[in-house]
Amino acid sequence: MASPAPSSPTRALLLPGLMTLLALIVLLGLGSWQLMRLSEKDRLVTQIEASLSAPPVPLPETETWASLKSSEYDYRRVSVSGTFNHEKEALAFGFIAVGDRGDTREGFFALTPLTLADGAIVLVNRGFVPQALREQSSRSEGLTKGFVTLTGIMRAPQIKGTFTPNDEPTKNLYFTIDPVTIASALKLDKVAPFIVDADRIAGSAPWPDGGHTVVTLVNNHLQYALTWFALAFGLMGVFFVFARKRLTGSDV
Repeated sequence: MASPAPSSPTRALLLPGLMTLLALIVLLGLGSWQLMRLSEKDRLVTQIEASLSAPPVPLPETETWASLKSSEYDYRRVSVSGTFNHEKEALAFGFIAVGDRGDTREGFFALTPLTLADGAIVLVNRGFVPQALREQSSRSEGLTKGFVTLTGIMRAPQIKGTFTPNDEPTKNLYFTIDPVTIASALKLDKVAPFIVDADRIAGSAPWPDGGHTVVTLVNNHLQYALTWFALAFGLMGVFFVFARKRLTGSDV
């Protein structure tokens, strides 16, 4: 009985070639997608920089709060007027940058309800407080009384991270700044779904120290795109060497 004819080298490359082509399409697609994300992130950074440098605008009307999207207001500079309720102050654990060497200082951010003229409430991050001044009585000079007008930056609620500790409402201590959660613990009604980070006020009491909003936008999309494209070209090189060996029967 005659033995089957050996398959040609070209036919033997069909399956590896198809698999390589599919992998190449995926890698190039991922790289292109990262370039699209890079363009979107660049536009977002430009938008945020413009918002931070723009003059403050009035806070959105209370009746529009329910329909607000964070992408429409995050980092918007606003002015707001009302009366602080210092008895309902909450503390959020956090850090601020100190000096020019990237050092940080550990402490808290004072979150105080500001009651507007219509009775609605905005949770205002009045600024940083060192750990030694956690007790409100130790910084009584910073408890602004009466009707006030302030400027600040609207911020979207924070999302709890995988390794973020759980809030401790019984100790009035929070690790995630979510106005809905904090308002519920403080038994507050008609609270805005956003936070306002207050600006630092020149000549005011030293604590809380406002103006510590940090723009946290990680933009590694170009690195990711280059990585995917490098893998694609590397795959092409590997397949070229593999195909050359199969077609020539050479090990070099």
